[in-house]
Amino acid sequence: MFLGTIALSVFNTHWARTMQRQKSEDYALLLIENLNHQVFLQFIIPVALKFGKIQLRKPEQFMRMDKIVRSTLHSFNVDTVNIFDMDNIVSYSFDQTLIGKKDLGGTEYMKALTGTSSSKVVQNGNFFEILLGIPNHIKVFTFAPLRAEKPLSHISGPVLGVVEIVQDISKEYKTIFRFQIFIFLTITSVMSILFIALLFVVKKGNAISLQRTHERILLEEALSRAKHMSSLGEMTAGISHEIRNPLGIISSSAELLKKKMAKFDPTNTIPDIIVEESNRLNNIITDFLNFAKPINPDLKTCRVDKIIDKNLAALAQHIQDKNCEIKVKYDDILPEIMADSDMLYQAFLNILINAMQTMPEGGKIRIEIASDSNTVTICFKDEGPGISKEVMEKIWNPFFTTKSQGTGLGLGIVKNIIESHRGSIHIRNRSLIGTRVIIELPVSILPGPDEK
Repeated sequence: MFLGTIALSVFNTHWARTMQRQKSEDYALLLIENLNHQVFLQFIIPVALKFGKIQLRKPEQFMRMDKIVRSTLHSFNVDTVNIFDMDNIVSYSFDQTLIGKKDLGGTEYMKALTGTSSSKVVQNGNFFEILLGIPNHIKVFTFAPLRAEKPLSHISGPVLGVVEIVQDISKEYKTIFRFQIFIFLTITSVMSILFIALLFVVKKGNAISLQRTHERILLEEALSRAKHMSSLGEMTAGISHEIRNPLGIISSSAELLKKKMAKFDPTNTIPDIIVEESNRLNNIITDFLNFAKPINPDLKTCRVDKIIDKNLAALAQHIQDKNCEIKVKYDDILPEIMADSDMLYQAFLNILINAMQTMPEGGKIRIEIASDSNTVTICFKDEGPGISKEVMEKIWNPFFTTKSQGTGLGLGIVKNIIESHRGSIHIRNRSLIGTRVIIELPVSILPGPDEK
């Protein structure tokens, strides 16, 4: 668009220059017509009657001709006037050094002798000045026949000579050039503003398109994960049920065996090992069931800070054994929220235990709770080694764990609990050391699409 507009501007400028040259030529022809009339009536006829012959070499005749020409062209934009005789000799000129010189008319003079008016343009300047249309001097040379006039008739008589009028139109060309510069600057400004606006629109549209593409990909991944988890949940529930029944029989039988063997071999620990491993396997099955089953929180008004305090009281001995220190910072005023306090207790418990497990030598755990009118934010900060990029990418995957013991479902259960409350959970590395877990819970939960 910019190049097209510039091309149109150049075309308009060329058209303006052409019109200026045509206007100058028409202007010169009108002057020559008027000059022809005045010279014939006031000079040719009277001089021919008085002297019988026209001889401009004589001072009296030249002065009379000069007076008539100058009075006729007074106040008009004329640079030079030359009058040629039939032999291409300058008989009269504003520039007296040209009088008497021959063959200065050129092609345009020959055309004028045949009765045809013509013009030529002469430009003086270097290559770039002429290319840009601002030469030092630009003149229009107009040639027209000088004719005898028939009295009381519009019909012109024979050609008596040739009149040349020279006009300097440098000023007009420079005016056109300045106007061209103004148009160019205006076009550049408008196109720059339009380009910036279009660039902003394109970037904004591209950002929206990328965002929607990203959201679509996330939605497809979420649907695929939900479908996978649904199938996995059904399978886990069925298998867990089939394992739990015989496991209960094994555990009870081991307890009975332990009582009977106490009479014969009190030091035998095999029954204890069976009972311990049965309980561990039962806990694993319980994690599977908790992860797979749908979570429907029993929403009641509760306070997040009270739930955290309950967690810390239950873990007090464990915190002391792990040589950990808990620092809490709550906002002065925290709103009550609609939530299932038991589920949040379980989620916070898992997060605190994980934080202590990342610090085997002990350390500080900071718990911060802040709120606004719509959201309560809980932040857990530990001083552990942090999480590598590879682990961070898989941290929410079911059954993924970096621990020697564990099912890899703990964080998955926490995530399910938080999302069932229409909340969000994020895990990030801290700038210097450790990890932070950020949980955001809405103060009040609006019903979902399936609950309306």
